[in-house]
Amino acid sequence: METKSVSVLVLVCSTRPGALGPAVGDWLMKTITPRAAELGAELLPVALRDLDLPFLDEEEQPSSGIYQHEHTRRWSALVDSADGFLVVTPEYNYGMPATLKNALDYLCREWAWKPIGFVSYGNTSAGTRSVQHAKQVVTTLRLVPLGSTVAMRIADATENGRVRPNAALDGAAVGVLDELVRAAHALRPMREPTRGGALSGPLPGSYLRPLTPDDAPEVTVLQRCCWVDEAMANDTLAVPALHESSEQVHEWLATWHTLGLWRDGRLLGMVRARRVDTDWHVGRLGVVPDLRGHGVGRWLLRTAEAAVDPECRRIVLFTGANSRQNIKLYQSEGYQLAPLADVDGTACLTKEVTL
Repeated sequence: METKSVSVLVLVCSTRPGALGPAVGDWLMKTITPRAAELGAELLPVALRDLDLPFLDEEEQPSSGIYQHEHTRRWSALVDSADGFLVVTPEYNYGMPATLKNALDYLCREWAWKPIGFVSYGNTSAGTRSVQHAKQVVTTLRLVPLGSTVAMRIADATENGRVRPNAALDGAAVGVLDELVRAAHALRPMREPTRGGALSGPLPGSYLRPLTPDDAPEVTVLQRCCWVDEAMANDTLAVPALHESSEQVHEWLATWHTLGLWRDGRLLGMVRARRVDTDWHVGRLGVVPDLRGHGVGRWLLRTAEAAVDPECRRIVLFTGANSRQNIKLYQSEGYQLAPLADVDGTACLTKEVTL
């Protein structure tokens, strides 16, 4: 079951004084907010008029991600934090408003692999030609347009500047949100490598990023499949990683510096570390069984070592006393077995930090 929330930016595009767009946007928010709560989606309404974006005035290409102006950086942060978009747009002369085209052109990476749905309004075509025009542009930016849409003929759908009560339109709006949330979840594996904090991993298509408490379900599953061999090698089921609940994992993810290696939405491996006095403790180094022997564990270990706190003088890790493969790996990386004050079936290995 998907546990991560989805952030949806609801963008009202018309900036013309007295435009119908704000009323359509208000109707949309009121209509879909109850359903958004059920789906675990966060709605963020934004009006292009309030953003006050001038016509593209950045010297560098948007693909560079180099932004000189504060208005661009604000817009970039809004789009980057969103998982999907609902666009409320009129139709001007068989096309989308210039303000929408301008807002799209400002950015590049921030749009990639996110679903976009449209709520259009107009006269003869109910704004559908605006949507078709916009789709030519958004697909170039690697946005994924939805099949579901809402299209309003102004004369039929509005009265005195407001959207009339209409069960069919309400149902269509909820349907767009449902499809958008499903698509946002499905596209998440494509989206994450493009966001800040993700680094290329050792396997084709893999990437490394910090794990957060929101990743607790995936980490719990990884632990259950990775530490079975540890339990068998040491002839004991008293291995914490095998028994921790998702809630317990959620708790320690908030206090450890934990890195996860992902590919196509699958957590392939992880390692955690933190400072204890002048020691850098490394632990929970795990790799899915089908990828062992490919150097992934060694790569994760070296990555955790590279993040050592400058004040630390020694790296410390623990494993089962009979976990021969683990001990062999650690010794090959320069670790030495250290005597334990309380022998409890656990081996401690240490390595001095080289400056």
